[in-house]
Amino acid sequence: MAAYGLYTHIQSNKRRSIVLLIGLFFLVYLMTFAGALMGEALVGDASLDYLVRAAVRDLVYAFPFVTGGTVLWILIAYKFHQAMIDALTGGQEVTRQEQPRLYNLLENLCISRGITMPKLKVMEDSALNAFATGLNDKQYSITVTTGLLERLDDPEVESVLGHELTHIRNGDVRMLVIAVIIAGVVSFVAELVFRLLFQGGLRWRGRSEGGDRGKGGAGIAIIIALVLIALAWILSIVIRFALSRQREYLADAGSVELTKNPDAMITALRKIEGRGELEGATSAVMEMCVDNPREGFADLFATHPPIEKRIEAIVKFAGGHDPGPLALPAPEDEQDTPAVEDQTEPRGPWGGSGEQPAGDKPFLPQRPPIELGGTAPGSDKPGPWGSGRSGS
Repeated sequence: MAAYGLYTHIQSNKRRSIVLLIGLFFLVYLMTFAGALMGEALVGDASLDYLVRAAVRDLVYAFPFVTGGTVLWILIAYKFHQAMIDALTGGQEVTRQEQPRLYNLLENLCISRGITMPKLKVMEDSALNAFATGLNDKQYSITVTTGLLERLDDPEVESVLGHELTHIRNGDVRMLVIAVIIAGVVSFVAELVFRLLFQGGLRWRGRSEGGDRGKGGAGIAIIIALVLIALAWILSIVIRFALSRQREYLADAGSVELTKNPDAMITALRKIEGRGELEGATSAVMEMCVDNPREGFADLFATHPPIEKRIEAIVKFAGGHDPGPLALPAPEDEQDTPAVEDQTEPRGPWGGSGEQPAGDKPFLPQRPPIELGGTAPGSDKPGPWGSGRSGS
C-alpha cells in the first residue's frame, strides 16, 4: 500500500489535532485548578473539603480569563511560530536564483504530485538535518542545513525533501506544531508556579479562621496541587513523544514512493546518522527534524526511531541496499585541501582568453600586435594598406 498521502493516516492526524487542542484546554484548566488550590492553602489553614470548594469557585471565576489567554496563545503561535523558529535556527528563505539546485529538486517533486510548493529555507549549520514547519498551505516551509547540502548528492537531498513533503502532506507537521504549543503553554505555567512557590518562599500561614473552614487540610491540599501540576506537565510531554515514532516510518516510505529510489533514502539516513545535532536548537525544533540524536534514558523518550530500524524497514518493504555506517571526511580536512590554481588568463576580444589553459588548443594563433599599414614581424613586405614605416 502506498504510504504517501495515506488517507487513513491523514484523517487520523486531523482527529488527533482536534483532540490535542481540546486536551490543551483541559490541561490548562487542570493547572489553573491546581494553582487555585495551592493559593487557598497558602492563604490559611482549613479543611481539605473547604479548600477544594474554594479552588473550584476560583476556577469558575478565572474561567473566561484562562480561556481567553489560551486562545490568545494559540493565535500567537499560529501567526508567529515560524518567525520564532527562524529566530532560533537562523533559517533564511531562498529563491531559485540563490539555490537553483535545491529549488529545482523541490519544485520537481511538487510538480510530480500536484503539491503546493512550500517555502524553501536554508540555515547556516554544519549539521546534517532538515525539518518542515507550518499549519497551512500558506505557512508550510522546509528548512535544510548548509551541511546537508554540502555532504549529500542530488538523489539523497531529493529523498530528504520527499521525507519532509510527506510530513506536510500527511498532516504530521500541523499536529506536531499543535503538540509543541500544548507542551509550551503547560511547561510555562508549571515553571511559573514552581518558581513562585520555591524561589518566593513557601509562606503558609498555618492558621484557621474558624467557622466552616475547619483546619488541617492545607498541607494535603498543597501536595495535591503539586501532584496535579506535575501530572499535567508529564502528560504534555507524553503527548509530544507519542506522536513521533510511527510518523517517521511513514515519511521514509513516502519519500521512497515519491523518488522511486530506496538506495538514496538509505544512504541519506546513513550520512545524517549521528551528525544531525543543531546547536542552540530547542528540543521542540529537534523533534521536527529528519533525525533527532537527542535521546532520553533507555531510549524511552526518544522522539525518533533509531536509524538502524528505519533502514531495516526500507530494506524490508521497499528493497534497496544498506551500505552500513558511513564515514564522512571532517569539514576541516576539506577546508585544508589546497585550491587548484586557475590557469585561465583574462578573456580576449573574441570571448576566449589571451592565453589558453594548458592542454587546450588556442582559438587563434598568438601574434604580437602590429600597426595598420605596417608589416608583420620578420617581414620586409608592406602590409595590405601600404607601408606603415614613418619617413619612408
